Amino acid sequence: MEMNISLISVAPVSYYWQREDLLRFYADIAESAAQVVYLGEVVCGRRHQMRLDDWLALAHTLRDAGKTVVLSTQTLIDSESDRRAMHKLVEKALAAQFQVEANDLGAVRVLQDQSFIAGPHLNAYHGGTLSWLVALGASRFVVPLEMSGSELQRLLAEIPAGLQCELQVWGRLALAFSARCFTARHFRLQKDHCEFRCIEYPDGLPLQTREQGEFLTLNGIQTQSAHCLDLLAQTQEVQTLGVHVLRVNPMSQGTLEAIEALHSGSHARQPLPAGIGRCNGYWFDRPGMDWVETA
Repeated sequence: MEMNISLISVAPVSYYWQREDLLRFYADIAESAAQVVYLGEVVCGRRHQMRLDDWLALAHTLRDAGKTVVLSTQTLIDSESDRRAMHKLVEKALAAQFQVEANDLGAVRVLQDQSFIAGPHLNAYHGGTLSWLVALGASRFVVPLEMSGSELQRLLAEIPAGLQCELQVWGRLALAFSARCFTARHFRLQKDHCEFRCIEYPDGLPLQTREQGEFLTLNGIQTQSAHCLDLLAQTQEVQTLGVHVLRVNPMSQGTLEAIEALHSGSHARQPLPAGIGRCNGYWFDRPGMDWVETA
């Protein structure tokens, strides 16, 4: 099999960053080697540092810088206001000729017959699901995070013609979403009166075991891995399988270095925020939090 020359993408920032930090980050992304940039609030509709018009303005700026920009919908729609916001994002994104990443089936329904990207939480685990998504308009799908390399190889043997594959290769793993906000609960606050405490944790709130080991990360209604996925050493293998896009999930440190490593082909380990380890277990069909040392 010939090796595919993959594009580099930047997933939506999942944390609640200060507006100036977010804009500074995307100014750096505009100068980076990443070709595809996903924008939007995918975790919590209560976050308000950036409104939809702000995201659209940023999308135009990045497109002018030569990036392919995709607007991402919220992953868990659990209120009428969330539903209306999703519809409005799709409407405005399409009007401005931006593609949309659908992160729930409600968004897929709204985008039916439009070209869209099937997000990582749509559970596309076999060829039948991929064919169904293509029939609805999907042009690319993001691989579910638990999939091993061997499972992905089998799935790509069934991929419909013309459908691209995108795989996260670096960054925290988004394990689950809940209607309950665990960050608010940590501070004994109600979700609707959370005081936006997640903005105090630019890489999420670490959750440890009783033995003080790294376990999970709380990010509002999203539960993430404690460790940072690092498949930089496997990128040649990934491209040989036929993955079209290598996805980086942003963190406060190391993101730009990971993009540069993908661009240059370097396998050097990139810096991470203090106290955060690495994982790659899912790729090797082991527990996701495991780290398998490779040559």
